[in-house]
Amino acid sequence: MISVLLATYNWPQALKLCLESLSTQTDLDFEIIIADDGSTQATKDLIEETRKCFPVKITHLWQEDQGFRKTRILNQAIEASVGEYLVFLDGDCAVQPDFIAQHRILAQANRLVTGSRVLLNDDLSKQLLSWPHWDFKKFTLNLLSYRLSGGINKYWPLKIKLGDGAWRNYKKFVWRRIKGCNMACWKTDALAIGGFDESMTGWGHEDADFVFRLQNRGLIRKSGSWATEVLHLHHHINDQSSATENAHRVREKILAKAH
Repeated sequence: MISVLLATYNWPQALKLCLESLSTQTDLDFEIIIADDGSTQATKDLIEETRKCFPVKITHLWQEDQGFRKTRILNQAIEASVGEYLVFLDGDCAVQPDFIAQHRILAQANRLVTGSRVLLNDDLSKQLLSWPHWDFKKFTLNLLSYRLSGGINKYWPLKIKLGDGAWRNYKKFVWRRIKGCNMACWKTDALAIGGFDESMTGWGHEDADFVFRLQNRGLIRKSGSWATEVLHLHHHINDQSSATENAHRVREKILAKAH
């Protein structure tokens, strides 16, 4: 079974879109654990309402809002998960109908997967959020015009799916294309490295640190591009003050391994 660990914070409109896209999966052998970093009542109300007629189990984990503590709530989600395979997703992303199916295809022993995303601009994001319900077919009808107008930054990865193969394997650790909004690993591997580093608070690079430590344990990183792309809604990041410090700490770990 797959456990989708869905991180969210105070954007119930986007979370609604994300959950609706998960409800239309071709593969429904998964659960959702919502890792809520201190959202207000509006998010709780949305989850309670969504649960009533949702095709898979939804568990809502919440912690008090004491600043950006995504690492802490994600570790709680890892512990609470029932699935042996974990797919990490953010609540500001909509997924394609074969998102779970594609991650299942790429799942492999001694591997982790880092997927990719399609960035939506502000206008298109607002348009999708105004829809009464998520509709992937409706979205794809205008895909080319979205690309030509700058609504999306990628077109072909949404039209063409490539299979598994050794070409997906990274030879070594690189920072590029690590996105916490779309990655996957086995639960046993996540637990073996102690999950996310909870001392990393504030926005930025906790995902790179997680991937580095998994690779440092001997796992091979695979690319999920051209298979698992998520649609990332446009939003402003309020506070990036911790990003430099977090990046410095990851670099220190990389240097320590090199020596």
